[in-house]
Amino acid sequence: MPSTDKAEQGAISTVFQRTLEVRTSGQGFVDITAEVAGIVAEAGKKTGLCTVFLQHTSASLVIQENADPAVLRDLQRWMTRLAPEGSGYEHDEEGPDDMPGHLRSAITRSSEVIPIVGGRLGLGRWQALYLWEHRRAAHVRRLVVTVLGTG
Repeated sequence: MPSTDKAEQGAISTVFQRTLEVRTSGQGFVDITAEVAGIVAEAGKKTGLCTVFLQHTSASLVIQENADPAVLRDLQRWMTRLAPEGSGYEHDEEGPDDMPGHLRSAITRSSEVIPIVGGRLGLGRWQALYLWEHRRAAHVRRLVVTVLGTG
């Protein structure tokens, strides 16, 4: 397979940043791929990196399959078994789902880095970027999207 590597010698990288607010409807996944792709398009960079950082500790970011919704349901069930509610956590002032939310966040990620290829997110064919809400109630989650690139 031929290489598609390119070097942009002398190109100047610039940084573009936006804050994105996402409303969740409780536990589960919100596909944020289109919103992040829109920010990348607004930045106008052809080659670079897009970093998405979640400013919360009871939700997370994941890149996962977008073709079969059963994948997301299976992940949710697995995570519920891994960090269940009602396990006698000391931190419970914000409700029985709060500490499990922190545990779920601790074993996933609060940021993702995606390459920008040809002005678009370099995700694979069956990949999407999801905000994974770990709390039962709806929340507004803030994300910082930073685009570093050229062209």
